[in-house]
Amino acid sequence: MEISRQLPDNVAELQAMLSAQLVKIDALELERNTILIERNALKVSRVHDSEEIKRLTELIAKLRRAMFGQKSEKLSVQIDQFELELEELHITQGTQPQLTEIAEPRERSAPKRRPLPDHLPRQIEEHLPSEAACPDCGGSWEKIGEDVSEVLEYVPASYRVIRHIRPKLSCTCCDRMAQAPAPSRPIARSSFGPGLMSHVIISKYMDHLPIYRQCQQALREGVELSESTLGDVVGGTHHLLRPLMAALQRYVFAARKLHADDTPINVLAPGNGKTKQGRLWVYTRDDRPAGDTTAPAVWFNYSPDRKGIHPQTHLKEYQGILQADAYPGYNAIFETGRVIEAACWAHARRKFYDIHETGPTPITTYVLRKIGELYQIESGIRGSPPERRREVRQELAKPIVEALHLWLKEQLGTVSRKSLAADAIGYAMNQWEALCRYLDDGQIEIDNNAAERALRTVALGRKNYLFLGSDAGGERAATMYSLLGTVKLNGINPETYLSHVLNVIADYPVNQVDDLLPWNLKI
Repeated sequence: MEISRQLPDNVAELQAMLSAQLVKIDALELERNTILIERNALKVSRVHDSEEIKRLTELIAKLRRAMFGQKSEKLSVQIDQFELELEELHITQGTQPQLTEIAEPRERSAPKRRPLPDHLPRQIEEHLPSEAACPDCGGSWEKIGEDVSEVLEYVPASYRVIRHIRPKLSCTCCDRMAQAPAPSRPIARSSFGPGLMSHVIISKYMDHLPIYRQCQQALREGVELSESTLGDVVGGTHHLLRPLMAALQRYVFAARKLHADDTPINVLAPGNGKTKQGRLWVYTRDDRPAGDTTAPAVWFNYSPDRKGIHPQTHLKEYQGILQADAYPGYNAIFETGRVIEAACWAHARRKFYDIHETGPTPITTYVLRKIGELYQIESGIRGSPPERRREVRQELAKPIVEALHLWLKEQLGTVSRKSLAADAIGYAMNQWEALCRYLDDGQIEIDNNAAERALRTVALGRKNYLFLGSDAGGERAATMYSLLGTVKLNGINPETYLSHVLNVIADYPVNQVDDLLPWNLKI
């Protein structure tokens, strides 16, 4: 190849030309490196964007399920069983499994009709033929048997007025006069009897029927009740039950182990016509799964916000085991050393379940299967004494938990830090010591579902009313949820119990109010 330009004979000029060429080469090399760096950065950015899009997609699917999807966290048993068999065949044989024919489902037998309750009153209606005598020969009828069928009927509730008459009597021989004392009323100068008061309370806080609907029902029966009057009845009942609530609180916090949780509730903010978010806290005492015969009970408390000072105040004198979620407000309680933390496997499972519902992955499938095995072990020892539960957990559950811990550690390095899977694994790892505490203590439960079950009535109530009227309304709700939730746990008729309590509590000695707790009454 010919050189179009003659190189100079002067050494200095030649060096200058070479230096200029080297500068150009360095500039081109720098430009090339810059382009490569930008390309690599673009690739990394695309990978990060893809991971972020995936994370946000999973989050949107989780929120949609929370708002519109089914609340049950049960997985399809058939699918899970097939996946388990598929994995076992791969491991043991290393070959593809052969699918067998699916058996046709058996025809369901007709359900047996349950007999109607024996305790209900019976109204006898006898149906005779229209003919008084045999239409063929005129002979008289003779009974040779009968067919009996029963129909369950409903008689609408009725209002009645009880008129208390106290005759004034005088002695015919002297001027002495006598009159029976006026019967005590639950609320002074109120025209509402204990039966009607209990019906209003149970309709509102157990059957979730707002007061204005109760007024509409009464109007259909020809009784005009105002919402403000029923509101005063609720407030008066709350005031009457305060000593009983203090006794219930003492009983609940005397337990060695408590379940705690909280839930939001909208409350009307005074002055601006808007609502704020209050909080209902629940503490549950229920050791029946550990074979304890002590009566179960729940105690609610209302707070205008979710600051940690509220549970810290509730538990300031408590000593024992607290089973709850990972809410940071409990940390100050655990740091005192007088309260031991026990975590909830249902909370840990839920994070993997939400991902699994969006799109099953090997991680979620494996974790859900292993936690399912832990729950199967629990179902076999429910109701057994604590020592027996501890022995079985040490033998069967502990190896599963330890293996799962090692496996999660390995998987944490294989997922993006921004993914929901990393969040789920991180939550479990941060709570691992508290999650494992149930293995060493047979009285501790595997989850905190006892408290979550107690909060279901609040969740049902939120679907029937928009908000509570004030913070005072939140305190009233806490009182009613406490008493009615405890009555429900003990299998007692709420109206019978509450009517009796309201009939006697106004004149009951305060130092004997423990006698009115649900399990102490024979009604």
